[in-house]
Amino acid sequence: MVQFASEPAPHTRQARLIILDRDGVINHDSDQYIRTPEEWRPIPGSLEAIARLNHAGFRVVVATNQSGLGRGLYDTATMIAINEKMHKALAQVGGRIDAVFFCPHTAEADCDCRKPKAGMLFEIGRRFGVELTGVPSIGDSLRDLQAAEAVGAQPILVLTGKGEKTLREGRFPANTVIFPDLAFAVTALLAGD
Repeated sequence: MVQFASEPAPHTRQARLIILDRDGVINHDSDQYIRTPEEWRPIPGSLEAIARLNHAGFRVVVATNQSGLGRGLYDTATMIAINEKMHKALAQVGGRIDAVFFCPHTAEADCDCRKPKAGMLFEIGRRFGVELTGVPSIGDSLRDLQAAEAVGAQPILVLTGKGEKTLREGRFPANTVIFPDLAFAVTALLAGD
């Protein structure tokens, strides 16, 4: 499933894309899920980091598991309202997210779109007309990194959200790059540009 902020641009010669998980990367996470717009709170520096990516020519796409939908903890309208709060907060700092791709299923559904499976990322590549090899994919959980590895993207772990736990468990892909948070990751990406 996908919610576009705008329609993706047609395939371009050098499309620059970055994929971000939402909860734990852009905003604070909760073991009880982010169930209302009021519970959505950005991690300091994350919105400004996204704006810097936009200004550097990146298309920013979110790929997020939202099993709270499948569990009946919130409905699609509420999830859209949460994302709208994110879009408005980003607009206030000059940033934007081009699309939010989400999996509404629980782990028991065994779907192809729920990370660590790669269906959602393959769909992002297809919709944006981009080969995902080497595309930065930033997450805070093992499943984010595994999905990135499965499509040949560059897995990047941030230590916000579940990131510290993921780091301690240490079972992530060997080529994973690690940063304290999204702002640090973006600074490094743009410095290498």
